[in-house]
Amino acid sequence: MIDKTELLNARKMHRQMVEELYEGTCNIYEKTNVTDPVTKITGQKEKMVYEDAACKLSYTRITPSYKQAEGAKKEQLVKLFLAPEMLVRPGSKIVVTQNNVTETYKMSSLAAVYTSHQEIALEAWKGWN
Repeated sequence: MIDKTELLNARKMHRQMVEELYEGTCNIYEKTNVTDPVTKITGQKEKMVYEDAACKLSYTRITPSYKQAEGAKKEQLVKLFLAPEMLVRPGSKIVVTQNNVTETYKMSSLAAVYTSHQEIALEAWKGWN
C-alpha cells in the first residue's frame, strides 16, 4: 500500500513537471453585467479574470476519413493546458501568446480537470455571442 505522503509528493512532482512544459501565457476574459451608476442601465462588459497565466497550446491535425467534393477537409484541434485551480467558464475569450505569436480563442468545451493540470479545447475567436 502506498503511503499517502508519498502519493501527495508524487502528484506535486508530476504537476511541477507538467508546468515545466508551459511555453506561453494567456489572458482570460468573461462577459459580466455592469450597471451604470448614473443611468442605472445594466449592460455587459468584457472583464479580464486572469492575466499572464502560464499555459501551453497543443495542436493536433485531424484528417477526417470522408472526402468532400473539393477534397478532404482538414481541421485542427487546439488544446490549452493550464493550472487546475483556474476557473475558466464556457464561452470565455482566451488570448494566448506562445512562441512570439498571439492568437485569440474561445473556450469550446468544458475543461477536463486533473490534479496536475486542466485541458480546454479551443476554437478561433469570432466575437462575443
